[in-house]
Amino acid sequence: MHYSLETRTVSLSVGEFAGFSLGPADSGGGPQGIWRAQLGQHWHQELQKRTLAEAPAARFEVAIDGRLTHRGWTFALNGRIDQLIGDTLREVKSVMRPLPAEETELRTDYPSYFLQLAAYLVLVRASHSSLVTGHSSPSPLRGELVFVEAGSGLAQTIALTPFDEALVHHQLDALVEFLNLRLRATERRRALHFSPAFETLRAGQESIQAELAAAFDQSKSENQKSKILLLEAPTGYGKTGCVLEFALGQLKAGRFARLIWLTGKSTGQLQVVHTLRQMTGSSPTVGSLIDYQGSLPFWQVRNKSEHCVNHTFHCVRDGCDYLRDCAERWPGSGLAKFYLDEKQPRDLDTLRAAGREARICPYEITRAALAFNDVWIGDFNYVFAPDNQGLFFNQPGFDPAETLLVIDEAHNLPSRVASAHSHRATDTDFRLLLAELDHLQAPATLALAVEEWTRLLASLRPADSLDPATEAEVHDHLAKLASLVGTQSLDYAALGPHHAETLWSVAQLAEFMDDSRLTKLLWVAREGELEFTCVDASAAIGEALQTFGGAILMSATLQPYAEFAESCGLEVGRVVPNAPIGGEGTHRPTFQTLTAPTPWRAGAYDVAVDLRVSTTYRERPSHYGTTAETIEAMHTAADGAIAVFFPSYAYAEAVLRALENNGSVLRVALQPKLPDLAAQTAWIEENLALSDALFLVLGSSFAEGIDLLGGRVTHAMVVGPALPEVNAVQKKRMDALAGLGRDASFRRVYQIPGLQKVNQALGRLVRAPGQRAKVLLHCQRFAEPSYAALLATDYQMFTEIVSASDLREWLGGGS
Repeated sequence: MHYSLETRTVSLSVGEFAGFSLGPADSGGGPQGIWRAQLGQHWHQELQKRTLAEAPAARFEVAIDGRLTHRGWTFALNGRIDQLIGDTLREVKSVMRPLPAEETELRTDYPSYFLQLAAYLVLVRASHSSLVTGHSSPSPLRGELVFVEAGSGLAQTIALTPFDEALVHHQLDALVEFLNLRLRATERRRALHFSPAFETLRAGQESIQAELAAAFDQSKSENQKSKILLLEAPTGYGKTGCVLEFALGQLKAGRFARLIWLTGKSTGQLQVVHTLRQMTGSSPTVGSLIDYQGSLPFWQVRNKSEHCVNHTFHCVRDGCDYLRDCAERWPGSGLAKFYLDEKQPRDLDTLRAAGREARICPYEITRAALAFNDVWIGDFNYVFAPDNQGLFFNQPGFDPAETLLVIDEAHNLPSRVASAHSHRATDTDFRLLLAELDHLQAPATLALAVEEWTRLLASLRPADSLDPATEAEVHDHLAKLASLVGTQSLDYAALGPHHAETLWSVAQLAEFMDDSRLTKLLWVAREGELEFTCVDASAAIGEALQTFGGAILMSATLQPYAEFAESCGLEVGRVVPNAPIGGEGTHRPTFQTLTAPTPWRAGAYDVAVDLRVSTTYRERPSHYGTTAETIEAMHTAADGAIAVFFPSYAYAEAVLRALENNGSVLRVALQPKLPDLAAQTAWIEENLALSDALFLVLGSSFAEGIDLLGGRVTHAMVVGPALPEVNAVQKKRMDALAGLGRDASFRRVYQIPGLQKVNQALGRLVRAPGQRAKVLLHCQRFAEPSYAALLATDYQMFTEIVSASDLREWLGGGS
């Protein structure tokens, strides 16, 4: 749907018109996508043959378009009617339920189908079309809706009534309500008032708004619609506030109609919410997710499980009292207040309480209200994960071309998207599913296909990759299964949530196999467990980014820019860093880069590289004693607790044992595995006060997501460069980059991710002017040019430690 608020015109397909809803839409759940589309096409073709045998003059896929004017808005609708037989317009719809059925049931379950056909009739009559041969008068036209049972092809025909045609005007009312609210939102954005992100600017922030504007404006090439900017700014710079200030200015100027802010960590989302409230002068209810009381409505999207009020979290619609028939309950539920009432609290507890009272899933409240907000804050998945992106992209009126996308912690984007495209299938899950299908007396063809697939999974033995013949067999089984799941009627409520998810997963696996954008690896980690791993999702990321009007990807660790850009599917080779761009002979790059100036970090780090040890997997055990002694020396030189970063828990535990064996009295706190942010923060606070050394794991939320070490830890040690584990996936990545040469592929697959974790951890030690840190890089590899070049600029000037006396001298110097 495309609309112009200035001219009050709307353009949309008849299907979009019929499916438009301001509340939840009932759906049977289960597999969607290409399999259902292929199924519908099959029965359309079959019914065409039947119709031609009865009426040789019949016409098919006939284009119908026209304009309807309603309450000051002009709607341009277009579509294709399936069949035109004399004076009868006929629409064909395939359904999963058994036929014949009561007409009232079909009208209740498929209201949009009736509305779609009614819209075609109204369009033809309103335009006085001579589409129907021999009839220019509107009176003789009739409509028929033909339902086809997917599994058998049995058809049932229902004639349209004048009441159906009257519902077209009710649908126009709903669209006008939505459009008027969007018009109000546009006026609100134009009148937007917001405060600067910071009352007092820090050194390096004085020019950032001008630099952002220049770099962003020059990031668009002549042959692409989107502007893409890569922004690197260290932890503590204030990039959230700076970019929010820039983005709000873009909204106010009318360059974008919506802002989407993505980050993979809840801490980042909460920071955006906090900063946005401060800048817009809002006074929200404590803990609220949305705030209309300021000048800009925004919504932080929490995950489904946090919304759930069911006794068991699942999304099998027919088996959940809060999802089944929720579209019928919505009009009388009063839940529209969450987007109509500007003073209505929207915190998660309020959503859950309201959903429980109305017997409507709270996540459906979020889904319904999202379209009326100018800023959406959420996880990467809502734009890049196939299973989740529908929440954003299916919102009425959402147009990515009119949206500014901001991605925080963007260095994690390539791995997160690859993970979202990856899957696993186990023979255990499918054996349990098969037993339940047998219990439910499921269609024999479906049960047999599941049995064959289960046998194939059970036959698999651990391997780094499947041979071509087995991979082809996997593809054939999945294609067959996915087609059957899309055509066979099944009681999913009786099947249960776990088994339903297992069965629906075959459609995801089949689409994974057919997705040409992905670099894929099928391998077996354990007997009977088949891994469908996306090794490289760069093409999918680039495709998604290009749909947005603008995108800012920001992080403290984006460099080296070229490799990061390639991992996001961006064109590399014409990049000009840090505006300005211009002059004769220059070309506009596909993306622009901007490195934020931070003069206050100059000299803040005193770095040394310990050449006495090697932390490679093979050699590290012989150096555990030296590592333990070095930790003792670091603590002696420090005024308080020190931070020691390790590549893994196993390495940290081994060094802890070495300390104990040496009789050390250091109070060492090893990072626990705590998923809760509050618990992680409490652990850091407690052990900064009570421990002598904090053992942290590189790449974890303790090392990258908690900003409590700056100014409080003056001495830190990094034990090794944290290269990824050598396994089947990394080998596949190396093979995929073999054309670059071994050194270049090793740099891309191992060195860049490893040093990125080091840079992320060290960046959190100096977050403000005046803070300083003494850092020991405890491995001789850090001094090798290929590793040293990947350290952040602040860490590239270092002292070399070749003896214990060198260490004592360096530790004794000023920091």
